[in-house]
Amino acid sequence: MAEIRGPQSQAGIFNFYDAPDKGMDINLKVFLILIIVFAALIIVFDHFL
Repeated sequence: MAEIRGPQSQAGIFNFYDAPDKGMDINLKVFLILIIVFAALIIVFDHFL
């Protein structure tokens, strides 16, 4: 028969996804502004070159 598993058997999965990141913490607004500026520069350089 199949074994019934409770929430404790899946605790490792939840711990994996809840682990804090150790990467850079960048503000979302700053990131979006950088992407827009980068795209604008590409368009400008493509237009003039």
